[in-house]
Amino acid sequence: MIFKKLARQFVAPVAAATLALGASFSASADDKEIVLGGSIPMTGPFAFAGIQFDRGLKDYVEWINAQGGIEGHRLRYVGEDTGYQQDQSVAVFRRITSRENVNFYFGDSTAFQQAINRELDRRDILMTGASFASELNNPDQYPLQFLLGPDYSEQVGILLRHIADESPGARVALIHSDTEFGRDPIAFGRNMAEQLGLTVAATIVTPPGAADISAAALELRRARPDYAIFHGYVLSPIPDFIQRARQMGMDTRFMGTYYTMDQGIINEMGEAADGFMGVMPYRYYYDEEGPAPIMDAIRELHDEYQSTTYIQGWMTGVLITKIAGETIRAGKELTGRNMRETLDSLRDIDTGGIMGVPANFLGNSIPIGRIYRADVSKGQMVPVSDWIILD
Repeated sequence: MIFKKLARQFVAPVAAATLALGASFSASADDKEIVLGGSIPMTGPFAFAGIQFDRGLKDYVEWINAQGGIEGHRLRYVGEDTGYQQDQSVAVFRRITSRENVNFYFGDSTAFQQAINRELDRRDILMTGASFASELNNPDQYPLQFLLGPDYSEQVGILLRHIADESPGARVALIHSDTEFGRDPIAFGRNMAEQLGLTVAATIVTPPGAADISAAALELRRARPDYAIFHGYVLSPIPDFIQRARQMGMDTRFMGTYYTMDQGIINEMGEAADGFMGVMPYRYYYDEEGPAPIMDAIRELHDEYQSTTYIQGWMTGVLITKIAGETIRAGKELTGRNMRETLDSLRDIDTGGIMGVPANFLGNSIPIGRIYRADVSKGQMVPVSDWIILD
């Protein structure tokens, strides 16, 4: 079986103290399990990511169980489709938690994770999910939630840090959708740009997926920024902005945040993607730089490209393994509050190479990322910075 082969080859465990390589479950150990519930958008506008979250979570669960689970506990994943609708996400949560003894939960959106926050406290469950919303990065208001990387403000901050290092004093435009998602990091970005000695030449707002960006493109031309950062979009209207800027003779370098940066999205941009840069908290499937046993395990399992959201599913499993394993080793029950205490105590988490440096939580987030640039001739995103850590 492929997972047994991976277990033998995994020479640098994610959480060496908590993984029992080659161990098998005894009859009594079968009764011990850790349950991960999930409101997963398998249909609807976010299905492109939800399907990959689901695949990544399922593969990680099978992989970790083939190694003996987490301190002898089998990890079990129970997810249902939400269609990316908040009311359906809540209904799925209540249905799963009413019939399962859930320890962890994966949420499909910012709106759902906000809406369910009080129930997490009542049911004593620790949650993570698809959202990187800056609001969720608040341990006082969201004590039983954590993010799987930098929040959206931190993502923009990482981009600005790279710009300041590469081009001190540069002019930057912030382009965002007129949505809560789009507005999230803008105030933070403007303040950080000023602190870094950068000039925010323009803040441009468009409807999400805007079909006509003529006025916005003219505004960009008047600003003539050295860099432009997009946030609050997945694809459209980014390629149109880039093409128009090139037609107008502008040499602006364009950048994006996490959900714009998957290889599949870049491929859809076509030639407009060449040179496009953005922040990524994880290694890409094909990034073989440095020791990365978890990435090696993924490549052994799949010989074709796996999306960044698939890898995000594995990152979920890696952090669950570390948090639950350390809690069990401390002799504590796997309650949300106990596991939150564990999370707050963790230092220099080994993610198996998903992140290229040890991971540390700052509040509810892990403010780490790297800048990658699209090389259309190679058909890949190539790193153009070291791993950047915000503090």
